[in-house]
Amino acid sequence: MNDSTIKLADIAHARSGDKGNHANIAVLAYTDAGYAWLRDNLTAERIAEFLRPKALPGRVVRYVADNVRALNFVLYDFLDGGASLSPNIDSQGKALGLAVLQMDLPRPSNVDAMRRPTPST
Repeated sequence: MNDSTIKLADIAHARSGDKGNHANIAVLAYTDAGYAWLRDNLTAERIAEFLRPKALPGRVVRYVADNVRALNFVLYDFLDGGASLSPNIDSQGKALGLAVLQMDLPRPSNVDAMRRPTPST
């Protein structure tokens, strides 16, 4: 990371899991500004490219969930058979959400409006 990039974790959190041989990653923005930027910039292609060193997903499809400021990515045929068949350490895709949060993204001009709000004291 440098001054021209941020980590996805700076503006969102994530959850991930599995359905058989497929994995899903939900990326949830902290703010409306962050969600608007992610909706325009966090593509299925970008997720597939980031995960390519781990394994090549058969297909990545992005679904938007505006009501919860989330993008859900389904990675088809990614888990090498799924939980009961896969020799992979993360056979259920539970760590994928944490992995994508380390993705470097271009630094938006309004990044401060996208960061996790701090509780007032």
